[in-house]
Amino acid sequence: MRERRWETPSRLEFCDVLALGERLRALGLAPAAPEKIVTCYIEEWQVQAPEDIDQLDPWSTEDVTLVHLRDDWQGDFFLLAGGYHTAYQRHQALDTYCSVSHPWRIAEPLVTHHPQGQLWVGFRHGHTFIRVRLHTAEVITPGETRADDRRGLWVDERQRVFRATITTLGLPIHLDVEKGSVVVRSSDQGVPLFCSWPDAFGPCQFEYLSSDAFEFLVPASRLATTWGSGPARVRAYLTGFSEEALKEFEAVSPGAKYAYRCSAHTPLDELPEILHAIEPLGLLYASLCEFQTQQLLPAGEDAWGIIGVVGGEGGFQIEVRLNRAPLPEEEMSDWLESVLGHSVAYAPLPPFP
Repeated sequence: MRERRWETPSRLEFCDVLALGERLRALGLAPAAPEKIVTCYIEEWQVQAPEDIDQLDPWSTEDVTLVHLRDDWQGDFFLLAGGYHTAYQRHQALDTYCSVSHPWRIAEPLVTHHPQGQLWVGFRHGHTFIRVRLHTAEVITPGETRADDRRGLWVDERQRVFRATITTLGLPIHLDVEKGSVVVRSSDQGVPLFCSWPDAFGPCQFEYLSSDAFEFLVPASRLATTWGSGPARVRAYLTGFSEEALKEFEAVSPGAKYAYRCSAHTPLDELPEILHAIEPLGLLYASLCEFQTQQLLPAGEDAWGIIGVVGGEGGFQIEVRLNRAPLPEEEMSDWLESVLGHSVAYAPLPPFP
């Protein structure tokens, strides 16, 4: 789900986070108590070596993924993805996952979409997949009507970009427009196709699967070449592998930096300890409170919201995510500030990891 997002621009102490919980409780909401076990999501935790994950041993972790980071990569994506696939074949199991991402560029001028897209080619036990994502210049979530005057333009652009991308990839996928939104379907009903990242005018992402482990290496490389000859931000994601296997993946393309992403289960009041463990570059996120906006705005449009704690660079911020804005745009910041007791700024998440 695409979300509207606001955040406090200044850093807070953790005592301010706990004080916010009391403030929300006084408003009739149900925030997490300090001793409650919450799921803490850790991302972009750059480490010197894969074994640095041991710093999180005091907490129960899951979905641990080592990310190989290359911010100025220039090379043959076919050889890079093929190298990861070769290593994956030697270590694959039911719970292992490997994918490689690369940006691609949209040739034609666009108004409502970013000119950059992202692709992933990935390998799981028993199948491979290719994932393609667009990103709109503005987040308009399902149910919102404030961009209905631009619906025709959005739909036309998305159709053209998806159609050109599908042609480049050579996939048996066709497009329709139903009820003013773009719909993506597989021409072969026996082949899984998943659409996600929905916004008001259709999905921004589709993922196509195959049982042929080699099928998408060449198509993905064709799409990657649209980026041109400049440096690209490339990521490889490795989940479920032994230390021995991770050593083999290191040899695919030496020189990558390392980062972890995972989730940890912890009492809320231990978030400062986790933040200390992943300093200086790691980020963490935990949900403080989920609520329905009509609890606070009986006369406003109904929306679902999450108030979360974001930790990084030695301090904390508060974020609010909403599946739609319950008030006119010009009233949202003032209302959220009245709820949180802190100033906020509209801050959509970056389009690509």
